[in-house]
Amino acid sequence: METYRKSADDVIAEWNTTSQGLTTGEAIKRLEEHGYNEIKGKKKDPVWKLFLATFKDAMVIVLLVAAGIQLVLGEAVESVIIFLVLLLNGVISVIQTRKAESSLDALREMSAPSAKVIRDGVSQTVPARELAKGDVVQLDAGDYVPADGRLIASESLKVNEGMLTGESEAAQKSTDTLTEQVPVGDRLNMVHSGSLVVNGRGRFVVTGTANETEIGKIANMIATAESKQTPLQRKLDEFSKKLGIGILVLCILIFAAQALRIWFGNEQVDTTEGMLNAFMFAVAVAVAAIPEALSSIVTIVMAVGTTKMAKRQAIIRKLPAVETLGSTSVICTDKTGTLTQNKMTVTNTFLPGVGQTFTEAHEKRNKSEQMLLYIALLCNDSYVNKEGQEIGDPTETALLHFGKKMNEPPEQLRNQFRRELELPFDSDRKLMSTVYTIEGERLMLTKGGPDVMFKRCRFILTNGKEEPLTEEKLNEVKEANEAFSNDALRVLAYGYKKLSAEKTSITTEDENDLVLVGLTAMIDPPREAVYGAIEEAKSAGIRTIMITGDHKTTAKAIGRDIGLMDENDIALTGQELDRLSDEELDEKLENISVYARVSPENKIRIVRAWQRKGAITAMTGDGVNDAPALKQADIGIAMGSGTDVAKDSAAMVLADDNFVSIVNAVGVGRTVFDNIKKAISYLFAGNLGAIIAILFAVFFNLPNPFTALQLLFINLINDSLPALALGMEKEEPGVMKRKPRDINEGIFSGGTLRAVVTRGLLIGIAVIVSHYMGVQTSAEMGIAMAFTTLILARTLQTFAARSNTQTVFGIGFFSNKYILGAVSVCFLLYGLTVLPGIRNIFSIPPSFGWDEWLVAAGLALAAVVLMEVIKLIQNKKS
Repeated sequence: METYRKSADDVIAEWNTTSQGLTTGEAIKRLEEHGYNEIKGKKKDPVWKLFLATFKDAMVIVLLVAAGIQLVLGEAVESVIIFLVLLLNGVISVIQTRKAESSLDALREMSAPSAKVIRDGVSQTVPARELAKGDVVQLDAGDYVPADGRLIASESLKVNEGMLTGESEAAQKSTDTLTEQVPVGDRLNMVHSGSLVVNGRGRFVVTGTANETEIGKIANMIATAESKQTPLQRKLDEFSKKLGIGILVLCILIFAAQALRIWFGNEQVDTTEGMLNAFMFAVAVAVAAIPEALSSIVTIVMAVGTTKMAKRQAIIRKLPAVETLGSTSVICTDKTGTLTQNKMTVTNTFLPGVGQTFTEAHEKRNKSEQMLLYIALLCNDSYVNKEGQEIGDPTETALLHFGKKMNEPPEQLRNQFRRELELPFDSDRKLMSTVYTIEGERLMLTKGGPDVMFKRCRFILTNGKEEPLTEEKLNEVKEANEAFSNDALRVLAYGYKKLSAEKTSITTEDENDLVLVGLTAMIDPPREAVYGAIEEAKSAGIRTIMITGDHKTTAKAIGRDIGLMDENDIALTGQELDRLSDEELDEKLENISVYARVSPENKIRIVRAWQRKGAITAMTGDGVNDAPALKQADIGIAMGSGTDVAKDSAAMVLADDNFVSIVNAVGVGRTVFDNIKKAISYLFAGNLGAIIAILFAVFFNLPNPFTALQLLFINLINDSLPALALGMEKEEPGVMKRKPRDINEGIFSGGTLRAVVTRGLLIGIAVIVSHYMGVQTSAEMGIAMAFTTLILARTLQTFAARSNTQTVFGIGFFSNKYILGAVSVCFLLYGLTVLPGIRNIFSIPPSFGWDEWLVAAGLALAAVVLMEVIKLIQNKKS
C-alpha cells in the first residue's frame, strides 16, 4: 500500500522510528545500507568519444578518404581545407550534445542544502545528503523540503509543489490518512523533496531519499527519455548514407573505365602516370559530388531562424528545434499561464434581489454591492508591495483587482478602516473572518466556501435589506452557485454579523448566524490572442492538446471556450489514463483533447502515443515534473518563468509563456525548412552540373574539366554565400495554410528533385559545351572555360533557386538584398581567380582572355534564363 494511504502511526512503526527520530548510530547504519540522499545520473560519455562519433557519417567518411589520398599525393591545400571543415562541424556537435545533458545537473542543484532533523531526541541541522529513511525532519516557512516523507504533524502547513504538479497555488497540508489512490498533487499528507514551505510548520518521517523521491524518479525519466533527431536530421542522415555509397560506386566505375582505357587503349602513355591521373580524377568526382559546406550552411540558416524567433518571444536553445517546429503536427500545451493569463480574475457576481449586475460608480451603488466590496477587500490579507508586486493568495489578489475595477481602491479602504480582530483562514473550516467598525457599526466580515457559508447563515441581504434566510431564498443563491461551478468558476460566498462594542475576541463559534450577502465567481481567463492562435493552428493542420495539473471540469471549460475541444472530443484525468492499455489509448487518442491531473509518467506516455502515430510532437512545460516529457518530445518548449530543470531539458524557451508565440514560431520554422530546401537544391544542382560534365569527359575520352582545387573553391567558398542568402528568403504565400509535412517525406520532395535535376542538367550542358570549345585550343583552355561557366552558372542559379514555382521577377528581384550582395561578392571572388599571379593556382592559362570569358559567361547566363523559362511553362500547365 502507498505511504499516503497509511496512518502516521503505521508509517512510524514501518520505519522503526519514533516521533523523536532515530539515534545517530541508527541513522549512520541506514545511510551505509541505503546510500546518501543525492540524485545520481548515468555516466557521461567523454568528449573524445562524442567528437569521434561525429565522423561516422557516410559523406564525412568519403571526404576523409579523399582528403587523405590527396595529402599522400602532395595536394596539401585541398586536404587541409577539408580537414578544417570537418573539425569545425565536430566541435559544434560536441558543444550541442554537452548542452543537452545539463538538465540533470540543474535537477541536483534543486535539492535542499541542509535539513533540520531530530536525532537522539534533539533538533539539529545536518547536510540534506545525510538524511536517512526513518529520520524525523522539522519544517518551517521558507524551508526547502529535503526528502520525501509522510507528515506526522502539521500546523497551517502550506507547500508550493508547482515544480512537481505545475500548479502555482500552494497545497494545504494535513496529517489525515487518504483512502483512495490519488496523484502527487492530491497527496495532502505527504511532502516532496525540492518543494518550498510557504506557510506554517510541520514534521515528517523520511520515506524516500535520492532517486526514490518524486524528483529522483523524474531524474530517472530524464536519463532514460530518448533524445529525438529532427525530421531533417533523419532525412539528411539517410541521404548521406545513400550519397556516400553512390559516390564510392561512381568513383570506382570512373577509375575502372579510365584504367581499362589506359591498359587496352591504342595510345602510348606512361602507365603509372596515367593510373595516377585516373585516380586523381576519381577523387575529384568525390570532391565535386559532396557539398562540403552543407552542414555549416544548414546550421547557419537555422541560426538565422533563431534570431527571427527570438523577436517573436521564442528563444531557441537547441538549433535543430528551428526546423522541427516547421514539421510539428501536435502541440501538447499546459493551461495555466500558457493558454490562460495565469491571473485569477473575478468574472461574475451574484447578489440576492440584484442578480449578476454590479454598479461600477461608487455613488450609485446599493448597500448589497457596497457590503460585498467591503468584505472582499477588508477580509483579505493580500497586498501590493512598494515594488508593485502582488503578495498573497491568487484568489485574494483577484479580489483586489475587482475592487480597483469597481472604483473602490483597496488601499483607501484599508486606510479608512482599521482591522480590530481576525480569524485567519483555516483549511478545515474553509473560512476567514475579520472585525472592522464601518459607518458606526462593529461588523465581523466573513468569506469562504459557499457550502460552508450557507450552513452558517440565518439571514440574507436582499437588495440592501436584511431578511430571514428562507429555503426559497437559499435555493436561489444555490442555483447561482451551481451555475458558476458548472462553468468551472471558483466561487466564494460573503457574509457579515454585527458585534457588540464590548467584544474583545472572536472564535469559530462566532462564525454562525451570519447575514448572507452574495457570491463572486472567478477563473484564470484565456489570453485574448489564444482564440485566434488555436484557429490558426487548426488551419495549419496542427492539433492542440491541453495537458494540465488542474481539475478536469476547469480544463474542459477552458478547452471549450477557446475552441480547443470539438463536440465529440473527450477529457481524461491521469487516473483514467492509467486504466487504459496502450492499445486502448491508441484507439481513443485522436478524440482526447484535454488531460487533467496528470503525472510526469502520464505526460511521457501521451507524447509517445502521438509519436507512435507518426506525429511530430511539441510539449510545453515549466516545472520539474515536465522535464522528462520535454526531453521525450520531438521539441520541448519551456516557459521563461519556469524552472531551470525544465529549460535545460527543452529545445526552446518561451520568453512570454504565451501559446501564441508557439504558433508564430511554427510559421518561422516552416519558412526555415523551406529555405534550407532551397539551399540544398541550390548546392546539389550545382554539384550535379559538375558531375555531368566530368562523366561526359570520362566517357568521351576528354581531359578532366576541373581541378580538385577549383571544385573545392566553388563548393566551400563561392557556393556558401548564395546558399546562406537563400536562407534569408521571406516566407512563401500561405505558409500557415499548409498541412504539416509527412515525416517520411524526403528532402527532395515537393518539386525539389525536379528542380535539382532540371537546373543540374542545364548547368552540365552549358559546362560541357564550354569545355569542348576550350579543348579545341588546349586542355588548359578547356579547364579555364569549364571552370568559368560552372562558377558563373552556379552563382546566377541563385536567382532561380529562390522559388520552385515563381520566377525571380514574380518574387521581386530586389526583395532579398542578401541575394544581390552574395552574387556580387561571388563575382568578385571569381575575379580574383583570373588575376595575374593567382590564375596559375586555379589552372587558368595566360591565353584565357575576354573572348573566351564572354563565350563561357554567355553559356552560363543562357542556362539560367532557360531555368526561368521552364518555370513559366510549368506554371502555365498547372
